[in-house]
Amino acid sequence: MSAATLVPDDDETVTGISIRSLYKIFGPDAAQHVEAVKAGMTKAELNRRHAHTLGLRDITTDLPAGRISVIMGLSGSGKSTLLRHVNGLIQPTAGEVLIDGEDVAAMSEAQLREFRRRKTAMVFQKFGLLPHRTVMENAVYGLDIQGIDRNDSRERARHWIERVGLKGYEDRYPSQLSGGMQQRVGLARALTMDAPILLMDEAFSALDPLIRMDMQTVLLDIQKEVSKTIVFITHDLDEALRLGDKIVILRAGEISQQGSGEEIVQAPANDYVRAFVKEVNRGRVLRLRSILRPKPSSLDWPQLELPGALTLEESALRLLSSPESAVTVLGRRGQPRGVVNMDDIMKAMLIQPAQPA
Repeated sequence: MSAATLVPDDDETVTGISIRSLYKIFGPDAAQHVEAVKAGMTKAELNRRHAHTLGLRDITTDLPAGRISVIMGLSGSGKSTLLRHVNGLIQPTAGEVLIDGEDVAAMSEAQLREFRRRKTAMVFQKFGLLPHRTVMENAVYGLDIQGIDRNDSRERARHWIERVGLKGYEDRYPSQLSGGMQQRVGLARALTMDAPILLMDEAFSALDPLIRMDMQTVLLDIQKEVSKTIVFITHDLDEALRLGDKIVILRAGEISQQGSGEEIVQAPANDYVRAFVKEVNRGRVLRLRSILRPKPSSLDWPQLELPGALTLEESALRLLSSPESAVTVLGRRGQPRGVVNMDDIMKAMLIQPAQPA
């Protein structure tokens, strides 16, 4: 098996959000220029000839239900524009955004309002808190809009305020909180709405590095409990690799590469992606399932068993402290799927993928 070959996961992935052939052109006559863009007109040509701006070109991707999908790229890549199509804040020039079989782009204003109230919640980069409301009042704001009884909404909010680590701060105002605490309020507010889709636009990028790491941990811990369909926007690859079950890398409004963090690190599709991943600590990203090989028929399964989702770094530590020379790699349901030894792990951690000729 080559280093860039991934063993297919052994569970079934269900699509949560399906985006099909999505184009966004900004300008008064956007629809008139779609065909030219489809035929290959560049962003620079569109701007020079018609004074219109190309935001997104032919975006097609499936974001899995109950997982975290990260859309990343540099400033101006179109990542926030794409996110705003998911809840209809921006209408596409062409294409579809399908959720539960419904095209968000085809919804009426009334349908969109109901969709945003019931199916999506958003966490903003700048916190988006109402300064005249307390932590509790901010947390129940979305439920107030839905007309939920305050006794019920406060009970739900209290659970999430405590879950994000703000118990005892319910009566404080945003001005009395640090930036990290304010972002926790924003997360608690989104979770209190209990929407199946959570949209997070550069939610942690304004935070200091240690607080940012802490918020990532909070999000991952909560996601284990609630299994929301989360779309997370970032420009930071380390954050994307830590959070994302699927990563979509954008460049100038187009998908440069998409897949799991392992796929992207092991087989970057082009120089743009390769520049992102060249300094990545592969041991913290790659997992046992990505390097396993079939067990030789002449040998027994190694007694040391480790889940395929374990990182190579963690696996190496476990193997070093074991008398075993190899490990049995287990699938999600606990069945043996292959074997890995220390030599396999060290090669995968240290050897970078060859660049295409």
